[in-house]
Amino acid sequence: MKLVKGAWKILVGIKDGLVLVFMLLFFIALFGVLSSRPNATSIREGALVVSLDGMLVEQPEEADPFASFGGGDAMKQQRLRDVVRGLDAAVKDDRVKAVVLDLDRFMGGYPAAVSEVAAAVGRVRAANKPVLAYATAYTDSSYLIAANASEVWVHPYGGTLFSGPGGSRIYYKGLMEKLGVNVHVYKVGKFKSAVEPYIRADMSPEAREANQTLYGAIFDQWKAAVAKARPKARIADYLTKPDEVVAASKGDIADANLAMGVVDRKGDRLAFGKRVAEIVGARDDKPAGNFKGIRFSDWLSAHPLPSSGDKIGVITIAGEIVDGKAGPGVAAGDTVSKLLLEGLQKNNLKALVVRVDSPGGSVLASEQIRQAILEAKAKGLPVVVSMGSLAASGGYWVSTPGDVIFADPNTITGSIGIFGIIPTFENTLAKIGVTTDGTKTTPLTAQPDVMGGTNDVTDRLLQSAIEQGYSRFINLVATSRKLTPERVDEIGQGRVWIGGTAHQLKLVDRFGGLNDAIAEAAKRAKLDPVRVQPVFFEKKPDGWAAFFAGLAESEDKDDEWVDSPAGPDAYARIAAVRRSVFAQAIGDAQRLAMGSSVQVRCLECVAWGPVKPSVADERSLFQLLFARLIG
Repeated sequence: MKLVKGAWKILVGIKDGLVLVFMLLFFIALFGVLSSRPNATSIREGALVVSLDGMLVEQPEEADPFASFGGGDAMKQQRLRDVVRGLDAAVKDDRVKAVVLDLDRFMGGYPAAVSEVAAAVGRVRAANKPVLAYATAYTDSSYLIAANASEVWVHPYGGTLFSGPGGSRIYYKGLMEKLGVNVHVYKVGKFKSAVEPYIRADMSPEAREANQTLYGAIFDQWKAAVAKARPKARIADYLTKPDEVVAASKGDIADANLAMGVVDRKGDRLAFGKRVAEIVGARDDKPAGNFKGIRFSDWLSAHPLPSSGDKIGVITIAGEIVDGKAGPGVAAGDTVSKLLLEGLQKNNLKALVVRVDSPGGSVLASEQIRQAILEAKAKGLPVVVSMGSLAASGGYWVSTPGDVIFADPNTITGSIGIFGIIPTFENTLAKIGVTTDGTKTTPLTAQPDVMGGTNDVTDRLLQSAIEQGYSRFINLVATSRKLTPERVDEIGQGRVWIGGTAHQLKLVDRFGGLNDAIAEAAKRAKLDPVRVQPVFFEKKPDGWAAFFAGLAESEDKDDEWVDSPAGPDAYARIAAVRRSVFAQAIGDAQRLAMGSSVQVRCLECVAWGPVKPSVADERSLFQLLFARLIG
């Protein structure tokens, strides 16, 4: 009997092992099918469908692989360089008979990123290829892209309202006083307004002056770009008296858009699909309104980056600069410096391009990344900096090693300043009858004491350290830009500049995008820019995360244009943006409270780009107190 039981256990074990083996082989095969890339010859002619769902970013964050299953509402992110590369590849390819811009679910991007995509769309149109844009309602960002199309469509029940840059910020001074939180601020730079929400109930005159100048410059460039791309659009009238314009169309926003030349046609997705089918042909195997299309993901796979030629390394510094390690979309000091140092070791590089898209953050992490970049210079490599949408504070700190700095006219840069912030809770604890006491052997014993407060010695010491850090920042910029420290101090003071002004102030050298920076790096290395191979140093996604992301992507690959989910109307878009602004303000407060105490960060910079949830998930004491107050 024992022998039979033993044999049975062995057979069951073999069976279980075989099941596991077959399951493993199945998933490996499935992953292979999902990850297989179309080649250039497998692409059939039709309309290239560019669906700009979610946000336009420099480097997508590492997302929850399960978030897109079961009706999740994870915000999608589109990599800027992929969108531009795909559009540029369509210019000379005869199989692309038209380009369709699906902007129904586009949530925006920073001005420089949006301008770069708009310019790429303009290049397609300049090649005499039809470009058709569709949205239920356009935002300022999506319309700048759509304005470069040859036909702009809007849903009859939708319509577009332009708001322009600007808006409200949340100030926490009153909340801090109610909670008894004592916020100790140490800063240099009269325009360093990142700390203002904690110590003021409103915007300072200096911050208002700087923001009005910056907002005005950004908006002027937006209006000029729209006017150039679409001269017949009467944007000025629509911006100054939108209520009168809409009232003249009896409250029909879409009709008002049509009357003002903002759009060319009204129609739902069915009507739009039929129009595209007139140009590229209809799908005989699909219902009416569907056309011969080319999926953008397939198009990119069929047009990969160059894999031969001399190597030029590209390190991306995107997102908040933080200490330690982090995934893509966050510039963690340990992670970024390791990627760069390993890239320098393993690749026979001829030059390095530093792509910066960051509002800054930790001083220590910024310096750690700068030192890694200096290793490339120590090897004799030319170093070219390419500023994306943001290169402010710590983003400018890491740019200082560049031999030449490229930026977009809309790049937000500067903010050369430094601050420290330490909240203490002695008054909060006193409200509930809790006090602190103890023995101290020096003025710095247990300082800074978050429960008992700081003392004068600590305050003077920390302010002195901040001033020394600012002096170091000033000297870094002065040496890099060949300016006097006095001049850098004059244009520093934590003030944020737009790319065009930064060029005049000699904070940047030239206008151009990432491709221009790569070409310049090639020239400085005495190479032919056409024959170089950009090598991007990026953390590869986790294997299982990539697998499940592939599954999710396969679910999204619906060939039917008409069945694609519709986007929100003008009112829903406005409401969503306002809700997101509040959520983001809380996230920024959390990062300041929990991050490095000494920072080179431009908190105000986030107001000029797309809003998204906070990266961090931890619940700080500040958040708990806030939730308690409003809950």
